Amino acid sequence: MKALVYTGVEAVEHQVVADPVAAQGETLVHIDSVGICGSDMHAFLGHDERRPAPLILGHEGAGVTSDGRRVTINPLVTDPTSVASRSGRENLCSSRQIISMPPREGAFAEQVAIPERNLVEVPEHITLAQAALAEPIAVSWHAVRLGLAALHPADQRRAHVLGGGAIGVAAVLALKAMGIESVTLSEPNGARAAYLRDVCDIDVVQEPEQNAPLVIDAVGFASTRAAACALVSPGGVILHIGLGSSDGGLDIRRITLQEITLIGTYTYTAQDFRDTCAAMFEGRLGALDWFETRALADGAAAFADLRAGKTHAPKIILKP
Repeated sequence: MKALVYTGVEAVEHQVVADPVAAQGETLVHIDSVGICGSDMHAFLGHDERRPAPLILGHEGAGVTSDGRRVTINPLVTDPTSVASRSGRENLCSSRQIISMPPREGAFAEQVAIPERNLVEVPEHITLAQAALAEPIAVSWHAVRLGLAALHPADQRRAHVLGGGAIGVAAVLALKAMGIESVTLSEPNGARAAYLRDVCDIDVVQEPEQNAPLVIDAVGFASTRAAACALVSPGGVILHIGLGSSDGGLDIRRITLQEITLIGTYTYTAQDFRDTCAAMFEGRLGALDWFETRALADGAAAFADLRAGKTHAPKIILKP
């Protein structure tokens, strides 16, 4: 089959590779659409030691099984017998794997092998490109669920999101789907901000509102962590989703003195993924049109454009 292979720092190549082999309990999915994630970009830049070259990246996939089912893929492969999995927290399973990270190749390819339990069937009114958004939206759905549970009952139901990439956009959609109507977002890229206003109907602001009870850092750099600490109201909640960098930015003194809750959140549970899909399929997460599509063979150019900040849409979907 053909695949887009990460071959070294800032290098991906469209190559012919061996077809995947499905293990017992697994299914081969013929990939129709697969999104480029921020973690793929981290690997591309050589910033993720968990993803060494050569490797097929990509974990935001949707496609068709050999028996003709249209499916979207939960890329987290976990041990169903682990303590975490049995308690409904599969994302914390100590032996979790994810496609696009050894030992599992990713979905920037014509086919990928995945356990049958990781598949969610897609109704006909949803395109497979839209279905590929399930994974990034599930990340934000899980985070918002945790954040709303942590808010004090007396706090106003207001939120601000830092970062207008796919995770930030998904956070806005999840917040609104869960009943938070007052949501603002800040995005420094002017072209991206205009796209979010005009296409996604998101309230993008230049200066974030101070004292937001819930602040979501969907970027994860020292500067956005510092902004989150400054913006959150006393007794409020910061949700840290982004994985931009590891160090700096946290105002531990303010977090302590103002009793601010800081939640680091990664991926989602299996139920979160299913709930996200249900919300998408029922139309509760909007038109799901905030992406552009490109051929998988043009993946190198797509990565270069993302690196240069030339893309306005929050998501690029590659089509094998």
